[in-house]
Amino acid sequence: MPQESNNPTVAVLLPCYNEEVTIGKVVRDFRAALPHADIYVYDNNSTDKTASIAAAEGAIVRKEPRQGKGNVIRAMFEDIDADVYVMADGDDTYPADAAPDMVAKALEGYDMVIGDRLSSTYFQENKRPFHNFGNRLVRDSINGLFGAHVTDIMTGYRAFSFTFVKTYPVLSRGFEVETEMTIHSLNNNLRLFEMPIQYRDRPAGSVSKLNTVGDGIKVLSTIFRMIREYKPLPFFGGLGLVIGLIGVVLCGTVTMEFVHTGMVARFPTLIGAAMLVITGLLLIVAGIILDVMAKNDRKTFIVDANRFAYLKRRK
Repeated sequence: MPQESNNPTVAVLLPCYNEEVTIGKVVRDFRAALPHADIYVYDNNSTDKTASIAAAEGAIVRKEPRQGKGNVIRAMFEDIDADVYVMADGDDTYPADAAPDMVAKALEGYDMVIGDRLSSTYFQENKRPFHNFGNRLVRDSINGLFGAHVTDIMTGYRAFSFTFVKTYPVLSRGFEVETEMTIHSLNNNLRLFEMPIQYRDRPAGSVSKLNTVGDGIKVLSTIFRMIREYKPLPFFGGLGLVIGLIGVVLCGTVTMEFVHTGMVARFPTLIGAAMLVITGLLLIVAGIILDVMAKNDRKTFIVDANRFAYLKRRK
């Protein structure tokens, strides 16, 4: 368990895969910015000298055999205890000198402090136009669905409280984990603070592990899945309403023909329309039931978060 708040412990978390070009500088920068912090480098099956360079710079190096950033973060959150956690990448794109201010905000009581790239230099520094488009698309979609105003949904530079880390269920396996974190926080009404940071593109020789199309599809799939789980009534209710209305319209056309001719000439259409109406009603009912279950899950989360906060204060 972490120490008391008058002498807070800080852990810097650096998930890495083949970052030998930059990891040494990143460790040194965070050591200078947070001299009393423990710096953890989790090596995710690197085939270069990432682990040995990090160890030579004084970082605590551990291995995570399950490939994917989400798997690494899951292991970090499970293994490490601290009052505040700072998560960054090992590619030297995030400024370490912003970390003390992020830690201070987390100690003020925020559950998650978001290093906001998009309000500063991201769109100028990032040379991948599809990534810029994807960031805007994900941001606007999530803010619209959750009625929020988060600027940078997918940033990898964040600070967390102990309670957040120990109650956040990491389900994603890859780079979509940051999107999952944000949706989880918005769904559970956690305390968020956005802090603009100066983003810089990767230095020469450092290669991005992101696949624009593949990882973009995974992010959109994560959004779809989490909306289905966290917002079941709008999801299933809206789908059921559309299907039900189509059935009602088809039933109406058959009914109008019957009124004018006294005959039902399109029995297959009538049967199909009735099935659509029934399907729509079932989806709406399913949405209502799942919405009640989702609210109960949020209640359980609040109880668990309170329990972890209480245990932390008792130490």
